[in-house]
Amino acid sequence: MRFTVSSTALGNRLSALSKVINSKNSLPILGDFLFEIIEGKLHLTASDSEVTMKTILVGNHDLLEAVKGISEQPISFVVDQEQNIAKINYQNGMFSLPVENADEYPVSQQVGEQATVVSIPTNVLFENVNRSLFATAQDELRPVMNGIYFDLTPECLSIVASDGHKLVRNKVLNIRSEQPASFILPKKPASLLKGVLGKQGGDVVIRFDERNAEIIFEDGIIICRLIEGRYPNYNSVTPQSNPNMLTVDRAGLLAALRRVQPFSSESSNLIRFHVESGLLQLDAEDYDFSKTATERMSCDYNGMPLSIGFKGSSFIEILSNFECGEVIIQLADSSRAGLVVPAEQPAEQDVLMLMMPMLIND
Repeated sequence: MRFTVSSTALGNRLSALSKVINSKNSLPILGDFLFEIIEGKLHLTASDSEVTMKTILVGNHDLLEAVKGISEQPISFVVDQEQNIAKINYQNGMFSLPVENADEYPVSQQVGEQATVVSIPTNVLFENVNRSLFATAQDELRPVMNGIYFDLTPECLSIVASDGHKLVRNKVLNIRSEQPASFILPKKPASLLKGVLGKQGGDVVIRFDERNAEIIFEDGIIICRLIEGRYPNYNSVTPQSNPNMLTVDRAGLLAALRRVQPFSSESSNLIRFHVESGLLQLDAEDYDFSKTATERMSCDYNGMPLSIGFKGSSFIEILSNFECGEVIIQLADSSRAGLVVPAEQPAEQDVLMLMMPMLIND
């Protein structure tokens, strides 16, 4: 078997696929890439038995071109299937490496014929996965919290992630289904999607049943086993009436929190938010090491004076995963969850993030 491909294109695809492969595998062959020539095209696959990612390269014998100022070249593969050796020839040399029989490569799980199908614009899926990943948990006792929940209803598609302390809920208002359906996408395939989608155009098609999902995008496909179980009722923990509205510059608040946070207690990471008309004050203290910090900034606020505690690192994560100029922080009292929403919502979306408060000593 002989084929020639672009070194740059092959390197880019293998780099993306390598994120599927684990450092330790139950089967040695799962440490390999699967190469298949089908109708003149090179199909590349990587799998860890739970997640499988596939992509396609078109072979070309005249691929000498510049890519971003760096000259690239075609490389040729010659595979001796009797001796299980592949020789790779390039402009200035060659190398060889052992290969294994492709028949031994595990077959990925298939999605059933009765699968639910949803189509999502690539940029919308990328934004929502990117916005939600940080809020997923690493909880051995509640594995359903370790992924991103896709909840398709007659009203909208909700994309949700939570670790029990913070929550992200994205509503895609122009995607809906008369037949409700849902699935929990594990963190690993979600991270792979974040890495490969980028700014591609078109739509991503997701087919899923009770156990598996097939995610088809411009450059390939990801097939994965879903997290089984019932996701918590995220609507029940979202406050419906937080009357105190604080509007503040997102970048300014983010910078202030980063300055104040190092002075908070290492054990709690508590930051005290005190807000009153026109003023937001941030306080951090670590009495064990005699450290304190205070910073004030202007804001718009239409409520009673209020003090509430939040975990500084988590609030920094929340602000870092918005792209808007201003955020609105909706508060009720010091014991109830605070909501953070963009001052201007993305088109056809409704995004909010929730943060549970921490006990403060007045």
